[in-house]
Amino acid sequence: MLTETKKIWMDGKFVNWADANVHILTHTLHYGTGAFEGIRCYKTKSGSAVFRLREHVDRLFDSCHILKIDPLFSQKEISRAIIDTVKVNKLKECYIRPLVYIGYGAMGLYPKNNPIKVAIAAWPWGAYLGEEGIKNGIRAKISSFARQHVNATMTKSKTCGDYVNSTLAKREALACGYEEALLLDTSGFVSEGTGQNIFIVRDDVLLTPPLPSILEGITRKSIIEMAEKEKVKVSETNITRDEIYIADEVFLTGTAAEVTPVREVDGRTIGGGKPGPVTRKLQSLFFKIVKGEVKAYNSWLTYI
Repeated sequence: MLTETKKIWMDGKFVNWADANVHILTHTLHYGTGAFEGIRCYKTKSGSAVFRLREHVDRLFDSCHILKIDPLFSQKEISRAIIDTVKVNKLKECYIRPLVYIGYGAMGLYPKNNPIKVAIAAWPWGAYLGEEGIKNGIRAKISSFARQHVNATMTKSKTCGDYVNSTLAKREALACGYEEALLLDTSGFVSEGTGQNIFIVRDDVLLTPPLPSILEGITRKSIIEMAEKEKVKVSETNITRDEIYIADEVFLTGTAAEVTPVREVDGRTIGGGKPGPVTRKLQSLFFKIVKGEVKAYNSWLTYI
């Protein structure tokens, strides 16, 4: 269950958490045409800091551009509203959810002149896949659901309705006793998790699927930059499901999942059945960076 906070920002003003409501005929509720972001704020020795705020806001506006929905607020205004939402709720660490959606008005697939609405909520949220998962890794399965084709949906947009695909895959995985699902693309190559990008390690090389069929994950991009600086060879390449089975290491990345090791896929133990050295190195560095402990990466943090 969500931990309620006091205020949610809606179209330029704060409203009480319980009063942050929309009409039942809100267009996005029925048709899924909306864009969102997931952002984290971390507690550091120098105060609270939002991780890669500019990149997240840029991607939100990219998603809106792809979907042809135009927020009535600028990127600067949304960035300021995100910071203010953390402040007004007096949060030291939190997850932040900006949402741009098509409001109440005309029904049917074409929304005509329906208003474009924006909301920003923030609340405390720990490890998405559990502290045990962060520490020792999770169990995942290859889903029977394929990630959408690049021309069936716009894979560079975090579109609300696209996540039905992820919901179906996640439910299937949990029903089968796993913690997470991994989806293949329509060509049969590994794409991503239900809300995460995927990395594997084989023969000391860090491999990750290329961009065409996946979301351009901001944590993914960060991990690639970190790995290259740490002299870890990185290759963006197609990965088959059996390459995952015989990988030395596997881990997932995302705002919610952060850096979560995978110890088993489809009943097959990955490597030694515990997080490997490359995963541990990058995971440790990631958490030091978001906590403001590595000066070289301070540009990734926006202090509150």
